[in-house]
Amino acid sequence: MTYQEQNFTHLLGTPGFSDKLLTTHFGLYSGYVKNTNKALELLQSLAAGTPEWSEVKRRFGWEFNGMRLHELYFENLGKKKTTLGEHTSLSKLMVEAFGSAQKCQDAFVTTGKMRGIGWVIMAYDSVAKKIFHVWINEHDVGHLAGTVPLLVLDVFEHAFITDYNMDRAAYITAFINAIDWDVVQKRFEKAKP
Repeated sequence: MTYQEQNFTHLLGTPGFSDKLLTTHFGLYSGYVKNTNKALELLQSLAAGTPEWSEVKRRFGWEFNGMRLHELYFENLGKKKTTLGEHTSLSKLMVEAFGSAQKCQDAFVTTGKMRGIGWVIMAYDSVAKKIFHVWINEHDVGHLAGTVPLLVLDVFEHAFITDYNMDRAAYITAFINAIDWDVVQKRFEKAKP
């Protein structure tokens, strides 16, 4: 199985994200797709259980999650600001979990402002029917097993340093303004049992 790189150039021109930043970020994503495919190829050629096979097997999680998290991140961005209707099922769950949709968004932003590099994910637990904001240190560390990523924010420096230097807060504001809530709502509808 070979993974195909998705084309996200339709995001060029997104307010708050320079074309240079996005193009560089797309290139990084491209590397994850290529390395995911290389790891799969290597795993097939190495003897299972050997130290070499084991190290590639471990690395596969990093490359695959780097690929997939970037896809989720780019997919939940859009050129025009959208809002989440207050009567949507996701909005109702956000109110239930945080008191209001705005408090949910504020908690997401606060999580994104934590020191460190990684990802912030609004995740849905379909067993308990709850949402959480999760900090993922690295691509392969910190995921909540069985949850579905609804909203994904990249807070590695490569996602913002070109445009915002070290002003992560300004980048997060631009991100919030570029969320395509229709995509997030569709992810939630698909995840509900």
